[in-house]
Amino acid sequence: MREEDAKALLLRMMDAAIAAADPATVLPRHLPEKPTGRCIVVGAGKSAAAMARAVEKAWPDVNVSGVVVTRYGHAVPTDRIVVREAAHPVPDQAGMDAAAEILRTVQQAGPEDLVLALISGGGSALMSLPAAPLTLDDKIAVNRLLLASGLAIDDMNRIRRRLSQVKGGGLARAATPARLVTLAISDVPGDDPAAIASGPTVPDPTSAEDLSHLVRKLGPSLPEAARAILMRAAEPQPDFTVDYRLIATPQMSLEAAAEVAQNAGVTPVLLGDALEGEAAQMGTVMAGIVRAIAAHSTPVRAPAVLLSGGEATVTIGETLPGRGGRNTEFLLALAQALKGHAGIHALAVDTDGIDGTEDAAGAIISPRTLDEARRKGLTAHDFLARHDSYSFFDAIGALLRSGPTLTNVNDFRAILVA
Repeated sequence: MREEDAKALLLRMMDAAIAAADPATVLPRHLPEKPTGRCIVVGAGKSAAAMARAVEKAWPDVNVSGVVVTRYGHAVPTDRIVVREAAHPVPDQAGMDAAAEILRTVQQAGPEDLVLALISGGGSALMSLPAAPLTLDDKIAVNRLLLASGLAIDDMNRIRRRLSQVKGGGLARAATPARLVTLAISDVPGDDPAAIASGPTVPDPTSAEDLSHLVRKLGPSLPEAARAILMRAAEPQPDFTVDYRLIATPQMSLEAAAEVAQNAGVTPVLLGDALEGEAAQMGTVMAGIVRAIAAHSTPVRAPAVLLSGGEATVTIGETLPGRGGRNTEFLLALAQALKGHAGIHALAVDTDGIDGTEDAAGAIISPRTLDEARRKGLTAHDFLARHDSYSFFDAIGALLRSGPTLTNVNDFRAILVA
C-alpha cells in the first residue's frame, strides 16, 4: 500500500470514529417522551453545547430552557439554553460559577418538569463546585496533582467525587422531585456512569471506601483541606432513581472505524475500548504485536489494522516536562520501537480534538518518521525522555490539527500493517 493511501485510510477511520459520536446525529434517537411541564436542560463537558443545540433542534415545540458549561472554544450558538465556558483540565472561577448556576437551576424544577442532564467527558473539571471547606485554589491544586500523578482514571474519579458538591450524584439529589434523565457520551474505559464526568447524576459507588491509600500516593503536596475530607468517613447518601442513557461510546466509534477498514479490504482487529497504562509502554507493546503480524501473520494476516480506545497516562515524575499529550507520547514510543519498519503506519488522537493541553488532536507516523526527524537533527529517545512528543511531531509536520470536534469518546488509536 502506498504511503499516501495508508494515511488516507487512517484518516477515514478517524473521521468515522468521531462521526459515530456526533451529538447532532445520535442524541435525538435517545430523547425520552416529551414532558408535560418544562424541560430544564443542564450539562457539563466538551460536548455539552453541541448536545444542547441538538436538544433544541429536536424539540422545537417543547418549553426548553437551562444552562450548560463547556470548554473554552467548544461553544456553539443556541437559542434557549445558556452556554457557559470554563477551563479544562484545570478548573477556574468560571467553571465554579457555572456549577453553582447549574445547581440553582435544577433546584427550581418541580414534579411535572423534566430535568435533562447532558454529560460528556471533561465535565468533572468544567463543573467544579468544591465541597466545604475546600477553596477553588485547593481544587486547582488537587487537579494539577492528579494530572501529573499517573493514577488511573478510576482512582482520580474517586477523589474528585469525594471533594465535590455536584459529582457523585450531587446534581441528581438537587433535581428532586423532578424527573431526571441523563444523556451521556462516554469517554471512560468501561463506560461506567459513575466515572463519566465523575458521575453527577448517579450514586457514588465508592462513597464508603477508605481512600487513605490514594492520599498517601498523592503525597505531601495534597492541600490539607482536601486531605482532611478524603481521610474522614463519607456521609451516607440517599438512593434515587436513575434513568441513564449512553448515546455514544468508544466501542461504537471503534466499530464505525472497523467498518471503514473492512470496506477497504483491511482486516480490523479491535483490541478493546478500555486500554489503560503508561502511554510510552503501550506504544512499545503495540510495536511488538504489529511486528509479529508483519513477520509471522499472527494473530492476523496483513493487511490489518489494530484499533483501540481507552485512556493512557503519562507520569511526569521529576522530569521537567516538554509539550505533549498521551497520544503523541504513545506514537513517539511506537515509532522508536518500530525503527522504521516497512509497511506500518499509525495514527492516535484524542477524539475531542485536543491531546492533553495542546492545539493538536494527535499525530500520524509512517516508516519514514524517524528518518525525517534525523534529517532535522532530532532524536526520538531524547524527546520521549522529556515528554516532549508534541515538539517532535510539530518539527516534522506530523501533527493532526482538527480543532474542537464537539464530542469526546476518549482516545482513538489505529495501527495499519500493510
